[in-house]
Formats: sequence, structure tokens, C-alpha cells
Amino acid sequence: MLLSSSLYFFFLIAVFFLYWPLSKWRAAGLAVLLFANYFFYAKWDLFYLALIPIASSIDYTIGLWLGRTKSPAGRKTLVSLSVLLNLAILAAFKYAGFFLESWAQWSGQSVGKWEWTFPLGISFYCFQSLTYTIDIYRKDAKPTESYLAYLTAVSFFPTTLAGPITRVADLLKQLEKPNRALDAGDGSRGLFLIGLGLMKKLLIADYLAENLVNRVFDFPGLYSGGEVLSGVYAYAFQLYYDFSGYTDIALGSALLLGLKLPINFNQPYSAANINDFWRRWHISLSNWLRDYLFFSLPGKRNAVMPYLNLIVTMALGGLWHGASWNFVIWGLLHGAGQAVSRFWQARRGQAKPITPGWFRTFVTVQFVCFCWIYFRASSLDQASLILERITSNSWAFDNVSAGLWIVLGLAIAGHYAPKSWIDQPRDLFIRSPFYAQAAVLLLLAIAIQYVAATGAAPFIYTKF
Repeated sequence: MLLSSSLYFFFLIAVFFLYWPLSKWRAAGLAVLLFANYFFYAKWDLFYLALIPIASSIDYTIGLWLGRTKSPAGRKTLVSLSVLLNLAILAAFKYAGFFLESWAQWSGQSVGKWEWTFPLGISFYCFQSLTYTIDIYRKDAKPTESYLAYLTAVSFFPTTLAGPITRVADLLKQLEKPNRALDAGDGSRGLFLIGLGLMKKLLIADYLAENLVNRVFDFPGLYSGGEVLSGVYAYAFQLYYDFSGYTDIALGSALLLGLKLPINFNQPYSAANINDFWRRWHISLSNWLRDYLFFSLPGKRNAVMPYLNLIVTMALGGLWHGASWNFVIWGLLHGAGQAVSRFWQARRGQAKPITPGWFRTFVTVQFVCFCWIYFRASSLDQASLILERITSNSWAFDNVSAGLWIVLGLAIAGHYAPKSWIDQPRDLFIRSPFYAQAAVLLLLAIAIQYVAATGAAPFIYTKF
């Protein structure tokens, strides 16, 4: 059930009208949300109705024991069990095939095909689940006594496919708050975010994908160097509008149910360096990698290890995105870029930058787009072919339509536009009466139906 599909919005409306009348009875409201969460998983595969409740129950129990255990050794054993559980889920249902194929290539031995793969990526669930037990272990959170609240928080359906990765403890605080009610402003803000997310996804991201990006990356040899380079830049903005569009819909859906999720993007292509980029791009993942992986690695007091740990963290972050060496290389490039950037900043200290801000942003965007080639290409050979075409010194643009240039220009302008360009229409929408809001949403639906008549493609990050 894609968050851009009509089925999802019928589902969301049904959950909304079931949840709020029952929310005054806390257990009943939680039961509605939990049923919605598991129904959402079941629409992808019934197997999740066994996997998710069992894994959640184990982590819930570990959380209770962590809260009651004083022994450092006992606490470390418990949190290690939680980490091993979630890593085992990832290894079995996401990476086993990749590891077997890699072993077969290196050893020359044939291995059987791994059949235990499922249509829904489990990464976001595992990362979100680990925030709970690790936070309790570090004494940054306390275990909840409510089994129902925990099951609801850890499997919250708007975050299931592609985040944002939300600390379970933060969701629990909101779910366990007494006398929850829907604020009119939050409801309107949620509708606005959903509309904005659909515009990003269907009017920009899918258009760029269908009219240039997919063709260039699937058959780079058929296009000139200029067209391939245009496809790489178009992919950078396709990915941003696709993923930020999903996030807007997820945040809007949560607001309609009275819950606030963390933001995930802040004009990432305005970053002054690669470290700044990761403070703006996929913020919830950046924070997770920093808080739960980077800070857990050894050697922080060593002069070299912090830089090496950055590379290790980003390499693992790349592998988290997908079971492919392309993603590992993408992560290594970003890790090396962050290490170099941090080393340079440490050497210069508080000295004034020697280059203007626009130049630093330009260089950062070029590096990020270069890395996106490995992220998007289906293989290392294809990535090499794309780079070969870009450097072929052929600059015809016969296969890039005027409409594509217009949409790409609007995408770039929308990204770099002042935040007031979004804040002012949002505030006007919130202040408008309900019938005006309904009219705006109806017009948006008609526009989307006209422009995106072929339907929505799956969100890119749902496969991770």
C-alpha cells in the first residue's frame, strides 16, 4: 500500500474516523492504531504478522529487564541480545542473498538461492526498534509498562516504509499523554503536508524519472554525455522530491492522528560542505548513525580513529541502503568526504573560509551528485559506463524535452526558494475555512490526475 495511492488515503480516512471517537478510552485508541499498523504490514505480506509481533514482544521484554537490572554485565548482555535480534532480522531478510552471492563470486563455489525475501524493507523497523532498547540501556529513556503502547509505537504505519526513523521513546510519550485531542491547526497542517508531498512525488519526482532519469540510467550508451549528465542532476532532484514527498505525507498522516514526527530534510543541496549536507539530508538517519553507531565505535580519543570511524559508519550506512557493492562504495565516498571535511575544519579552526559560500555549496553538490551515480546505478559496470559517457565530450541534448527542462528548473527553484514561500501558503491554508481547504485539495487531486494519469511509481526509499 503506497502512501501516494488512493487505497492508502481511504485507509487513512478510515483509521482517522475510527481512532478519534475511541481515543478518549486509551486502550481502545491504541488498539485501533495497532490494528491499523498490522493491517498495513499485512497488505505487503502476511509473514509480517508473525515477524513483527514476535520481534516487538522480545524487545519489549528486554526493555523491561533493562529497567530492572542493575548489574552492568547483565544490562550489556540484554542490550546485546536486542542488537543481535534486529541484526539477525536484517541479515536473514535483507542481506543473506547478497552475502551468499558475494561468497560464491569470491570462492568460485555455487550456493543455493536465498528464498526468504519479502516485498517490504525491514530496515526502518529494526533501526526504530533499536532506539528503544539502546536508549533504556544508556538511561536516556525509561521502559514503558504498557505492552499495547509499545507495540503501537514501534510499528507505527506512517514510518514503516521509509521513516523518518523516530525514537520509540518519543512516540510513547505522545501516545501515553492523557486526554489526547486533535488540534485544528495540526489537522490543517497535516492536510497541507500531505498535499505538498503528493505534489513533490507525482508532479516532479515521477516526471523527472519517467522522462529522463530511468532512461539514462537504464541505457546510458544511447545518450550523449550532456544528456547523461543532465540525467544525473535530474536524479539528484528526483530523489530529493521523492523522499521528502514521502516524508511530508508521513508527517501529515501522523499529525492527523495527533502525533508529531521529526523533520527529515532541510534544503540539503544548500549545504556548504559534506558534513553540512548530512545535517540536512535524511536527518533522522544521520542522527541515528551518529547516536547509535558512530558514538559506539572504539578509539574516540585517538587522533586517527574518529576519522576512520566516520568512514566505517558511512560504509555501514551505505550497506544499510541496499545489499550491493554500489551502496558500499557510495557510503565509503561519503565517509571519506566527511573525514576530509572534518580534518580540514579542525586544521583551520575559527579561521574565515578562503572561498565564498556559493562556491563551497557548488563543490558540495558536485560531489554529492557524483556519489549519486553509484547510488542509482544497478551495478558497478553501469556506474563506470555512466562516468564514461559523461566524459565523452558529446554535448547534444536532442533527447531532453522542453517540458523536462521546465520541471527540472521548477524543482531547482523550489529547493532553493526561501522557506517563506512554503510557510506563507501553509499558514494561509491553516487559517482558511474547511470548505476552502477542501476546494484546494480537490483542485490538487484533479491536477495530479491530469498530469500523473499513469499512476504513481513506488517511493524510492521503500526498497531500503
